[in-house]
Amino acid sequence: MRNETVYGNGLFSVIKATATALALSLLLAVLFAVVLRSATVPSGVIYPVNQILKNIALVAGVLSFVRGEKGWLKGGGTGLLFTALSYLAFSAIGGDFSLSWLIAIEVVTAFLVGAIGGSLAVNIKK
Repeated sequence: MRNETVYGNGLFSVIKATATALALSLLLAVLFAVVLRSATVPSGVIYPVNQILKNIALVAGVLSFVRGEKGWLKGGGTGLLFTALSYLAFSAIGGDFSLSWLIAIEVVTAFLVGAIGGSLAVNIKK
């Protein structure tokens, strides 16, 4: 197995995983918006479902591209970068860049979900 440098393959796998997670998150958000248009869903369900969809997208991105060693670190880094970029993207779409305490919860959750996904990714035999 090749050694990975800090700025080499490890960073590139984090960037690829983040891009995949962002694309999948956007796709899942659009599909959920279609469901919302065609069904009556209580407003209290929207935020938790969005968070679940974001975490599914994050795990899919991490499982797709994180390899080698330090999977928890690469996965956690992917979670942090994904949270920052998805916050910017969805805030730009919604037109509201206000911060709340929920973003802190999202950051911690994304780091933990990414770290767990990264740990699984490096230990699953392909």
